[in-house]
Amino acid sequence: MEDSYKHKGMRRRLIQKLREKGIMDQSVLQVMEQIPRHVFFEKAFLEHAYQDKAFPIGHGQTISQPFTVAFQTELLKVKAGDKILEIGTGSGYQAAVLVSLGAKVYTIEYQKPLYLKTKEFLPELGYSPFFFYGDGSKGLAAHAPYDKIIVTAGAPTVPTALLSQLVEGGILVIPVGDNEVQKMLRLTKISNKKIEKEVFTDFSFVPLKGESGWK
Repeated sequence: MEDSYKHKGMRRRLIQKLREKGIMDQSVLQVMEQIPRHVFFEKAFLEHAYQDKAFPIGHGQTISQPFTVAFQTELLKVKAGDKILEIGTGSGYQAAVLVSLGAKVYTIEYQKPLYLKTKEFLPELGYSPFFFYGDGSKGLAAHAPYDKIIVTAGAPTVPTALLSQLVEGGILVIPVGDNEVQKMLRLTKISNKKIEKEVFTDFSFVPLKGESGWK
């Protein structure tokens, strides 16, 4: 894996752009500056790796815009040792960010070719979350509860299964809306009967697939 001075310089400029856009969590910025995002791209598309935009990775999925990754991660308030469920493994980039922050990451992917590819590829880079194939809209009850859950696809509603799999005090970050635009939500589980909801700016994600997602 080549990570040249040129790549590092491009990452520094990207991180500066994220700061200018309002990302303040220094730990998030630091790990994103360390992770070689270009290795998640085919060589032919290398010039796109450090642009602040989403990029297709096949099977109707994208590698999220760096700002989106940073924003969702910042909302999660990740602490070392957190047990985190990621819905939508995709390229594995978001999982790499969470692992680098010291989290114990469980990640689930609905598209089998992506699951098989990323399960092999990500550990080769030194990032080893626990990989699962299946319907992420149902969460991953077998390994619950989780301190944090992050959803990297747009959902029509908040799947109740995800809230039930959070610890008390746990956080769910999820984009909710229609097929075009979603509001980013941060839901904090105060108790089984009380959820605190915060609503943030508009985003545009690929649709969440599965029983509680878009059919």
